[in-house]
Amino acid sequence: MNIEIIEQNGGMTAIFNGRLDTPAAVKAQQDVAPLLENADKVITLDCTNLEYISSSGLRLFLTLRKETSAKGGKVVIVNINDEIKKVFMMTGFFNLFEIK
Repeated sequence: MNIEIIEQNGGMTAIFNGRLDTPAAVKAQQDVAPLLENADKVITLDCTNLEYISSSGLRLFLTLRKETSAKGGKVVIVNINDEIKKVFMMTGFFNLFEIK
């Protein structure tokens, strides 16, 4: 799992590459620290190359959502594949996030 974070359009974008399974989610928690520091902005999670997400990965997304909601920002998820979309639908996450 690789996460590239870039600042653009006054917000932050995290580009996920690979599998966000439980071991990767532990490392990803540290990798997304810049997003948490900018939780007052729009944070875009680009899932174009996200192959898999575990419950630990979902928890990471939820943590970002809670932090941004508390600080006046928001999380937008873009480019999820059909498998990830199914996971979001089954868990109710599809209704928690703005997904484009």
